Amino acid sequence: MNEGRMDVDYFHGYSVVGLVAVVGVLFVTVSFTAGRLLRPDVPTREKLLSYECGVDPVGEDWAHTQIRYYVYAFLYVIFAVDAIFLFPWATVFAAHGFGGTTLVEMFVFLGFLAVGLLYAWKKGVLEWT
Repeated sequence: MNEGRMDVDYFHGYSVVGLVAVVGVLFVTVSFTAGRLLRPDVPTREKLLSYECGVDPVGEDWAHTQIRYYVYAFLYVIFAVDAIFLFPWATVFAAHGFGGTTLVEMFVFLGFLAVGLLYAWKKGVLEWT
């Protein structure tokens, strides 16, 4: 007797998820269609040019990017992730019964970050030129 009721509840949960998905797709479709119909469309030569950061495109279409920008991003990720995880760790560390376990976990985590920092230091990234 209860199996029939359980099946109804089970499929009801999926029907709600399906309805929300359909409403989301309809909302996006209607929004993009309304935007396309309501916007002014006056293409000019200047509007059809490639544009980036206020600089007109000059020269070839291939630009070389120096690797040091990626290394700076890597360093940022190391320090940002470190800062993001230290605050919740300090909160859990203060809770009763979690002291030793969270301390070991955080030192393992900081070890991984230290390896990344050591790699950057060995590559000479931390030297300002």
